[in-house]
Amino acid sequence: MTNGPNRIFDDFARLMTDAAGAAQGMKREAETIFQAQADRFLSSMDLVQREEFDAVKEMAVKARDVNDALEAKVADLEARLAKLESKK
Repeated sequence: MTNGPNRIFDDFARLMTDAAGAAQGMKREAETIFQAQADRFLSSMDLVQREEFDAVKEMAVKARDVNDALEAKVADLEARLAKLESKK
């Protein structure tokens, strides 16, 4: 068994170790609570998920490509029709 100043230092070291462990536990608990609050806040904002956004973006790109192709086709058909009408 330790006596005198060594025992005091040992007890103090043990106390500081316990305090550090308690502080880490409180930090983890605070982070968990903050994360839960942030998740609750973001879900209440009705934000779109990234996967949904990417899917809609891809659909818009495809629709734009189809629209461009159809515009070119209509322009070609109008030019052919104008040629036929000018021959009359």
